[in-house]
Amino acid sequence: MNNKINIGIIGGAGYTGGELIRLLLNHPNVEIKFVHSKSNAGNALYKVHQDLIGETELIFSGEINQQIDVLFLCLGHGESTKFLEGNIIDSRIKIIDLANDFRIKKNALFQGREFIYGLPELNKQQIKEAQNIANPGCFATAIQLGLLPLAQKNVLSEIYTTGITGSTGAGQSLSSTSHFSWRVNNIQAYKTLTHQHLSEINQSINQLQSTDHHALHFVPWRGDFARGIFVSSTVKCDMDLEALNLLFASFYKDQPFVHISTTAISLKQVVNTNKCVINIEKLDNTIVIHSAIDNLLKGASGQAIQNMNIMFGLDEKTGLNLKPQAF
Repeated sequence: MNNKINIGIIGGAGYTGGELIRLLLNHPNVEIKFVHSKSNAGNALYKVHQDLIGETELIFSGEINQQIDVLFLCLGHGESTKFLEGNIIDSRIKIIDLANDFRIKKNALFQGREFIYGLPELNKQQIKEAQNIANPGCFATAIQLGLLPLAQKNVLSEIYTTGITGSTGAGQSLSSTSHFSWRVNNIQAYKTLTHQHLSEINQSINQLQSTDHHALHFVPWRGDFARGIFVSSTVKCDMDLEALNLLFASFYKDQPFVHISTTAISLKQVVNTNKCVINIEKLDNTIVIHSAIDNLLKGASGQAIQNMNIMFGLDEKTGLNLKPQAF
């Protein structure tokens, strides 16, 4: 590819914005034209994202440059809609939204733009042809990747899921539950059975499964670590373990970031990568599907770049060959 993909980023001062910048600076096919932040306009990127010192001399912009090919929206939930209502973005510019504004089909058409749900392992062909992407949620990504092969086989009924996430999942704004003194040596359930990602998970299951599943019961936990998501989904299934592993391996055989393990998995296998690692355990007719991702990468910025690569006909792993922090 001779010409660079020109990139703009809105909301570049947060965790997902920072990770997006870090990855795109090392992507061989892109050039970052601007990183927008109202509160940091005029400041060097590395003054806010201190891991970028020596990597770039870019400064935060208070203006929007329309001479770009892709605009990434790294805003809080509900803020992408407000941004697009207040700013006219040329229709030729592709938009990848990392918030939850356009993930559900009833909200996917906005100002004449249609947003495709950007889970590559489910919607890769639509992503190839898309002009706009609604990037999936972090918990939603980890849970869906553990359930979609079973949905395709029409075997999902009642689903019970627990999941734990690092403190970066709460964003950069301080709150009582993100302070070190509260978080360390502590866990807490939150949004029990009501998490905002349930709608997009159910939407994807229903896309594959022709029969209704009864319900998805999800209990998320706040963990005492910085990044990563580990989820465990319990369902009834009569398939034996060998057949289940073959089913998952076949479903994901053309998906470079999803890996099936026949041994126990851990967060350190995926942190700082765009991978999802899955392990299945079975006792009698009950199975538990464990899946682990980095909430800031496969759960946010890494998946956004994966979607961009697919949209522009690049190898989807471009710029995402990352080693996990194993120790």
